[in-house]
Amino acid sequence: MTQPIDQFLTVEESAEVDRAMMTSRDRFSARVAIYSLRLLKQIVESQGSATQNGSSSSGIADLHPQQIANWMAQDETLDAVNGADANFRTFFVQLVLSSLKPLKQIALEAGVAIEALTVSDVVQWFEKEAKIRIEQGNGATFLG
Repeated sequence: MTQPIDQFLTVEESAEVDRAMMTSRDRFSARVAIYSLRLLKQIVESQGSATQNGSSSSGIADLHPQQIANWMAQDETLDAVNGADANFRTFFVQLVLSSLKPLKQIALEAGVAIEALTVSDVVQWFEKEAKIRIEQGNGATFLG
């Protein structure tokens, strides 16, 4: 079953993030990445296999920023939950787009498509990054 867009994370997902040994910053980033992953999966599902220009799309990695922004602009659940105005939508689109960078890296390191990532994959990756940052400094991690 698909998680409703109006629920940021499930209780189980929140608990998994909270159990991880991470800073508050990393927990926030992990939560945003998990939510963005769910949202991006919904966008791919709703658009089927066709992109705006008519070429075939194989998944999240093939989404264009404008496709994501257009889908989110038409999503009425954002209005119902947040009373979203244009400024919020712009901010929220940027959060989702920013999450693509770590999601692509997590998928690359796991050797899977972004769609195949699990909550555990995302949490473990952010926890690994947090540990490296603590031990070796900010410059030693993917996120810097």
